[in-house]
Amino acid sequence: MEKFNQLKNQLFSYFEGFTKATADTSAWICVVILIGATIPSSVPVMAGATDKMPPLDITLMLWTGLLLYFVKSAILKDMLMVVTIGFGFAIQAVMLGLIYFV
Repeated sequence: MEKFNQLKNQLFSYFEGFTKATADTSAWICVVILIGATIPSSVPVMAGATDKMPPLDITLMLWTGLLLYFVKSAILKDMLMVVTIGFGFAIQAVMLGLIYFV
């Protein structure tokens, strides 16, 4: 148990060196990756190379996570995240519109 506590203390002291900017940057990169997660499977559908759509459950889970993160960012008035997630929603909506209506 002592070794566990020592390891825990070392881990906590390591992460204390990071700043809020580092946390915000990693959160922003995470949002960008989540927004782009369905793009690789949507582009071939748009190009007509395949008719296999991205799985609906994964897409809905990604959109739900982004929506909740959007709400959190709006409450905290984090405009970079609000604009980034809003732009991502717009891109995804346009891509889905192009797939279904064109």
